[in-house]
Amino acid sequence: MTQADSVDAAFAAHPRTGFLPAHLQAEADYDGPLPIGCGQTSSQPRTVAAMLRLLGVAPGMRVLDVGAGSGWTTALLAHLVGPTGAVHGVELEPELVRFGAANLAATGQPWASIVAAEPGVLGLPALAPFDRILVSAEPDTLPQALVDQLGAGGVMVIPVAGVMQRVCRGEQPDDIQVTTHGGYSFVPLR
Repeated sequence: MTQADSVDAAFAAHPRTGFLPAHLQAEADYDGPLPIGCGQTSSQPRTVAAMLRLLGVAPGMRVLDVGAGSGWTTALLAHLVGPTGAVHGVELEPELVRFGAANLAATGQPWASIVAAEPGVLGLPALAPFDRILVSAEPDTLPQALVDQLGAGGVMVIPVAGVMQRVCRGEQPDDIQVTTHGGYSFVPLR
């Protein structure tokens, strides 16, 4: 199965509908961002699919999902890694931690979880290194704190200052390759 096929299968298994507030569920097929509360959004489905394809998640990987929000990307990532993998979602807004964790629990994928972010700490450094990191919020510059959480051969997909970046770590800590993949707009990374 190709990466595109795997992402399509994840989308089919976990429709956006189950990760939106009740009053917006009828809008789930809208190919644009939708508000989920606390000033945050559920990202445009086409953007999420593009990011997941860039990320290249495979079964058994350990993945960090920064800005887990409604839990949708965490559920999609959990589908991609399967029960031999692990997905650690992290979210700053307490209300969204509860909302996202409940939505994720309904998918029956116990190898994935969402926890509250520690204020002032990006990601989950205590659980690093990760094979893949997905960031669904936008910093002004590439955060070294997240790059440091990538394991050897790891990949991070992150929108930086309006440009999607794919960050690949080589075998050595300072062996970092960054490619760009178009312009995007996201809520700020805090």
